[in-house]
Amino acid sequence: MNAQAPASLFEDDVADLETAKRQLFKLRKINAVLMQRVERSMEQQANAYSLFQTAIGLEGQVRVRTEELKNALTRLERINDELVTARDSSERANRFKTRFFTAVGHDLLQPLHAARLSLSGLTEDETPASERAIAHQIDNALSTVEELLRTILDISRLEAGVIKPDLRPVALTDLFDSLVSSLSPLAIAKNLIITARPTTAAVLSDPVMLRRILQNLLANAVHYTHSGGIKIAARKRGGNMLIEVWDTGPGISAAEQRWIFEEFQRGSASETSRRGGFGLGLSIAQRMAETLNHPLAVCSKLGHGSRFSVSAPYAGNALQIATPTSPALIGKAYGFDGARVLVIDNDQTVQGAMRTLLDRWSCQMRFVSGLTEISALISDPRYRPDIILADFHLDFGDTGLTAISYMRAVCGNALPAIVITANHSDGIAQAVQQAGCELLRKPVRPAELRALMQHLLAQHVGG
Repeated sequence: MNAQAPASLFEDDVADLETAKRQLFKLRKINAVLMQRVERSMEQQANAYSLFQTAIGLEGQVRVRTEELKNALTRLERINDELVTARDSSERANRFKTRFFTAVGHDLLQPLHAARLSLSGLTEDETPASERAIAHQIDNALSTVEELLRTILDISRLEAGVIKPDLRPVALTDLFDSLVSSLSPLAIAKNLIITARPTTAAVLSDPVMLRRILQNLLANAVHYTHSGGIKIAARKRGGNMLIEVWDTGPGISAAEQRWIFEEFQRGSASETSRRGGFGLGLSIAQRMAETLNHPLAVCSKLGHGSRFSVSAPYAGNALQIATPTSPALIGKAYGFDGARVLVIDNDQTVQGAMRTLLDRWSCQMRFVSGLTEISALISDPRYRPDIILADFHLDFGDTGLTAISYMRAVCGNALPAIVITANHSDGIAQAVQQAGCELLRKPVRPAELRALMQHLLAQHVGG
């Protein structure tokens, strides 16, 4: 037994050793796993700490950017407030400018109106030639002042946006003939030929504004053309009519064509022209064309003349459109001898000038200043006028239309009446038209007044 004991103990030790090895191996594996977990945990903590630091940095950047954005928004709001204030101030200034020019224009056109009426007496054939020459010089000077005032008023009204186009079919032949007739004296004085190509077309436009555009283009052509002639014509282009003004003038260089429609630009041709003015005619034409949405263009070559064109919507055949005949083209004459003319005007200077003019035309005249005198006149059954010439603006806020209405209540609505005013507002023009009256703008040209009076009196007598 004693011999076997050590062997048994040895085996037990070997078994214990193997067990210990296995346990050690397991412990090592467990330790490795634990170490891996610890390392991963450390890495995650490191990453989390890095992310935390990154988040803190980003938060700081966001805070800075947010502050910058707030400051930018505050500056933008302040700039917007300043822009609104500037815009309101500009609109107030524009309204004031429009009212100022309208008021000043009216006050300046009033004495011009009286001056033209008075001056007409010096241009009669009985006046000595030397006095007629002086009278024509004065008339030219008055025309220049009148044109400048009208231009200033037009620019003011266009900038203020108070001009509202009254679109309607306009017969081009009647318009062309009227323009050629009015500009022929200027052309003849320069030995130029001005003609219009006949057309049966009509366009959709504002008749007053379209006439002003074409008149400016024709006047510009006459002034800058020294030989040859001027022609106005129209041709269909798609759904539009292209109205063209041709001249044989000196032409416009390509460089000048880029700014020829700007204010105060007259081009190099003005150096050889004796024409005065401020270079506003084409600018007014351009602004009115833009208001009407009628494209305005120029094509020119130095030494070969120019062609200005206006494009307006085609409105059919003019023969199918009933259009009133222009009084300036009426050939019927009416003898003024004995014609009873009632003049309603609160300006004594105008009354005096009108008295001189109507006296030369052998008219019987009555003058009243306002509604009070009209009431007294109505009560006199022996007096009934043949025609009324009334200023629009009377004292105490009354108007010539009210005075005309009072007289027509007694004499009948067929009583012809002409309203004379320096106010160019569309509202007044519409009111005059609705009242069945004719409208003349101050300063009135005596020849224009006489032609219109002849036309109305002839119609009244014929009716």
